[in-house]
Amino acid sequence: MTPSSVTPSPPAPAPAGAAAVSFWQALGFWWRLGFISFGGPAGQIAILHEELVVRRRWLSERRFLHALNYCMVLPGPEAQQLATYIGWLMHRTWGGIAAGVLFVLPSLAILIGLSWVYVAFGHLGWVAGVFYGIKPAVAAIVLQAAHRIGSRTLRNRLLWALAAASFVGIAWLKLPFPLILACAAVTGAVGSRIAPTLFMVGSGHASADTELGPTVIDDHAPRAPHTVFRWSRLLAVVGVSLGLWLLPMAWMALQLGWAHTYTQMGWFFTKAAWMTFGGAYAVLPYVVQGAVEHFHWLSATQMMDGLALGETTPGPLIMVVAFVGFVGAHAQALLGPDSAVLAGALGAALVTWFTFLPSFLFILAGGPLVESSRHELRLTAPLTAITAAVVGVILNLALFFAGHVLWPQGSGHLADMDLAAAAIALTSAVALLRYQRSVMQVIAGAALAGWLLTLWPA
Repeated sequence: MTPSSVTPSPPAPAPAGAAAVSFWQALGFWWRLGFISFGGPAGQIAILHEELVVRRRWLSERRFLHALNYCMVLPGPEAQQLATYIGWLMHRTWGGIAAGVLFVLPSLAILIGLSWVYVAFGHLGWVAGVFYGIKPAVAAIVLQAAHRIGSRTLRNRLLWALAAASFVGIAWLKLPFPLILACAAVTGAVGSRIAPTLFMVGSGHASADTELGPTVIDDHAPRAPHTVFRWSRLLAVVGVSLGLWLLPMAWMALQLGWAHTYTQMGWFFTKAAWMTFGGAYAVLPYVVQGAVEHFHWLSATQMMDGLALGETTPGPLIMVVAFVGFVGAHAQALLGPDSAVLAGALGAALVTWFTFLPSFLFILAGGPLVESSRHELRLTAPLTAITAAVVGVILNLALFFAGHVLWPQGSGHLADMDLAAAAIALTSAVALLRYQRSVMQVIAGAALAGWLLTLWPA
């Protein structure tokens, strides 16, 4: 990259009444954000809006929504990408990298620690009881995700039909997840020309007309030089990103072999990173298909335990891939029997690298193009169609998890149902859907119920 594209610098001149923000001030905020970004994408976006638009006034409501709309079109964790975009907008490339990395880093460290606790002490009675209670709640949480996305997206019969078709495709026809996404995108692209009104779904966020006073970056601030599109900069960003992907991948393929678990993890999660349209819940079926059913890096039960850990830690939910990498590498003792924990930590870091690298490429390469077309947002129809299809995919995932929780022996007969797990799942679903309790509250209650069941006399 050119020096001008990587040197931290102040944002565009602030309007009267708003103080410019230094790179180091922003760095302090991004560091703190990494530890408080609970609540999934919706909660994280709400935190960003409250802190940056309402409280600190670093950018205007319209600029925030414009950046958010772009991130919603992209594959990948939209909240992390939104933080990266705002960091880049304010302080160039290094600002974007700092914001994106610090959004993920605390979560990675916490998940590595929790993954070690899981593999080291998961066999203890009270620990097993806690996870026993959490797993039915996870099934209810995934069901809530399908409901939440569906209620926002499925506004007409065509979108309902897309959701139903995707459910049938993945549940009964066993179609690959990427094929379902591709078909939905084509449907949206064609449908936008034939019946555009059917694909016009609002973002559901606050009005952009809200006026909260002067901001550091407002609607009429002059374009900063780094936000102007240049082919040379685009090629530099793509080239550096490709190098950062190719170097570790080529080294693993040559030194370890293409069939080695680390190499396959890098390749698998590279593909997964390009398929996360609709958030983490959308790509989880693909991760389950690959990590559980194809590569057998972990079991379906372990996958649910990992999702439970991901729900209880800050950062993007897609960070559950770090748990997959840790458990898979630890179980195979890829660095030898005496270094299983190190192997797991390396696996977690490896899959995190390959999962999040494309997100930085999308923001740093696409940011100038988006800033050049702030009043011409496109690609919403394919996104709407993909999101509708994702509803069916997530519903299938909820049923997949529920089947493993309610019938751990796999019989599927009503007489063999685990009634205690069913009661926890039902209670969690009611708490989430009827009483609007938070995910953290539901998981805490389910964990307590699981622990109390371990005290119940046999």
